[in-house]
Amino acid sequence: MPRQPMPLGTWGTVFVTRDGSGWRAQARYRDFDGVVRPVERRGKTETGARNRLLEALRDRQGPTHGGDDLTGLTRFKDAAAHWIAEVRERVELGELSPNTLQLYEGQLPLHVLPTLGELRLQEITAGRLDALFGTLRSKLGASGVRTTRSIVSGVLGYAVRYHAIKVNPTRDARRIRGGPRRAPRALTAEERRRWDAQLRSDKKAAERDLPDLCEWLLATGVRIGEALAVTWDEVFIPPIPSPDALLPDWDAWDTYPLPYAVVNIDWKILRVTGEGLQRVPVVKSTDSHRTLVIPRFAVQMLWRRNPQNDATGPVFPDSRGGWRDPSNASRALREARGSSGFRWVTFHSFRKTCATILDDAGLTARVVADQLGHSKPSMTQDVYMGRHSVHPSAAAALDAAHRQQQAAGPAGDDVSVGIP
Repeated sequence: MPRQPMPLGTWGTVFVTRDGSGWRAQARYRDFDGVVRPVERRGKTETGARNRLLEALRDRQGPTHGGDDLTGLTRFKDAAAHWIAEVRERVELGELSPNTLQLYEGQLPLHVLPTLGELRLQEITAGRLDALFGTLRSKLGASGVRTTRSIVSGVLGYAVRYHAIKVNPTRDARRIRGGPRRAPRALTAEERRRWDAQLRSDKKAAERDLPDLCEWLLATGVRIGEALAVTWDEVFIPPIPSPDALLPDWDAWDTYPLPYAVVNIDWKILRVTGEGLQRVPVVKSTDSHRTLVIPRFAVQMLWRRNPQNDATGPVFPDSRGGWRDPSNASRALREARGSSGFRWVTFHSFRKTCATILDDAGLTARVVADQLGHSKPSMTQDVYMGRHSVHPSAAAALDAAHRQQQAAGPAGDDVSVGIP
């Protein structure tokens, strides 16, 4: 049976011999390209030569490309630099959002490198990571620590891919568990009526275009950044058959047969540090790119905004007609909602309300997920659909089952016991 080859990055027996006035240490090393090569180091003493050779063997690198220059003795901060460069490349290719890069570049030097930066990759253990995440928990909360964990896992996963370490210790670190998740809260029909009335009676909110913007979010379920990125050329609005007859009489319009109005959701607006507002592709998943049918009440709103159907640029622009900053829009919303009653409402509340309305209407989780741009219906159900609703239909179904049981009568000597 042939001898098994040495694993990559390992060496055989170290031989130390006299070499003139000093000593020479030698060993055969299997490089990362699979070739076994002799390696030697000299020293003034036997121990010195041996130690110099062992250091050289541990630090030895095979032919390098990308992250192949990483070894177990590479410092975490150096591996992190390789990893963040890869993240930057993925952003440039459109695979990741610039927001993701911005978040990682902010959190890495602030919360990760001060603790792990100088450690060698092979020195990082699940226990050390537990200590780091535990320390950060009181400062960042569960959500912030999860972001930190993602960064650490990304760096160490990169090191695993390039054979610097064998396993990613983040997998064995304790899971970050927060408190009980707050149930998704959606606006009820009565709350939606009061909200619309409040906004339309607020002159400042109307000037900031909040009534129409909130109506659009409710009608489509899109994110605020997606809503502000929509341009008129991405909206198909069927022509009005008889504007003079129908515009004053929307009830008649509601029953008039018209083609579907649709909108393409392919972009979002975000602010990138050092670059300002950017319109970038939505890249959370392939399902994020979607075409939505626009409800008629939202089509009416669009017609009011663009009666000649000849507008250009953003559907919801800033005061100068350009891209509107989502942060500024959110600030305007906080001022308009007041300090009581609706203080819990954010732009995301309309996304959750849209999902809940569709769910209550009996649409499948897959349909609702497609509307919101989620690849997994479970995400839509767990995070976006408001719960704790009263469902008389559940009691009715149980009553019907009980009546069917009673009508069948007892089986054999069994006595059917009804619910009192």
